[in-house]
Amino acid sequence: MAQKFGFSRQRAHRYIAREVKNGNIIKIGKTNKTRYFLAGGKHIEFNVQIESGLAEDRVWSQYVKPMILKYPNNIQKICAYGFTEIFNNAIDHSGGTTIYTDIEISNNNIIITIIDNGVGIFQKIQRALNLQSVREAILHLSKGKFTTDPSKHTGEGIFFTSRIFDSFSILSDDMFYTFKDRDWFLSSEKRESFGQGTLIKMLVALDSNKTPKEIMDQFSNQEIGFGKTIVAVALSADPNDPHVSRSQAKRLLMGLEKFKQVVLDFKGVESIGQAFVDEVFRVFKREHPQIDIQYVNANDEVDNMIKRGLATEN
Repeated sequence: MAQKFGFSRQRAHRYIAREVKNGNIIKIGKTNKTRYFLAGGKHIEFNVQIESGLAEDRVWSQYVKPMILKYPNNIQKICAYGFTEIFNNAIDHSGGTTIYTDIEISNNNIIITIIDNGVGIFQKIQRALNLQSVREAILHLSKGKFTTDPSKHTGEGIFFTSRIFDSFSILSDDMFYTFKDRDWFLSSEKRESFGQGTLIKMLVALDSNKTPKEIMDQFSNQEIGFGKTIVAVALSADPNDPHVSRSQAKRLLMGLEKFKQVVLDFKGVESIGQAFVDEVFRVFKREHPQIDIQYVNANDEVDNMIKRGLATEN
């Protein structure tokens, strides 16, 4: 500013400080690491240290909220819900020291990226449940109602955030999990760009008509709260292994007793065995008769095996 307008640095600092106070400019960092962003701008990025007193709602209000005040109320609510849920997860669960945040508005979308340098979300779940594969960790995370710290969290945040946004992705432990258009995708990715930890990216179109309440109502009601889940069956076993055993079925069913309605998504499952079907649709159902079990995206072979098992039970 001093160079542009031909006055002193002290005068430039006074002008900047005034606009920061008025909320027109966002100040991030201290001393020689200070950076400034337009409150109504299209891009902001910053690092914060994970330390006592760090609060996701304050970070949201100070740095992110000023960027999106001009957008529709439902977009503000979607971004507020997703940002605070994921940022809080990084504070409470990552075990890291730093959270990097990037907010970009482009091509009629808001893109929120949050990265921590902690242990990695999939690895932490794998260790907590003593699982043999990262795929199983993703399975349990995607069900909802799972948390490594049940005294502080309900485990609902990622489930609902992934559905409120138009696209939701997690990169951790070389695995890239995406939920988009009511469908899920999983691939292996290299992550040298940010090292260890967890990267979560959320995208919502600025003209989206969705609201957090609308999405939550699809899986909840006033009597039982969050009572419905959709489970990606393919994540319960290695891609090269058929779903044939009772042990595979038991791993799939872990935690589902917390729900009233379970929808099993058989996308990517080529075949299943009789023992697998029996464990899911007879044994588990008898132990939990209050749970309504449905299934979708089954190919002909899987569908016939399930119907055969149901017929035997009847």
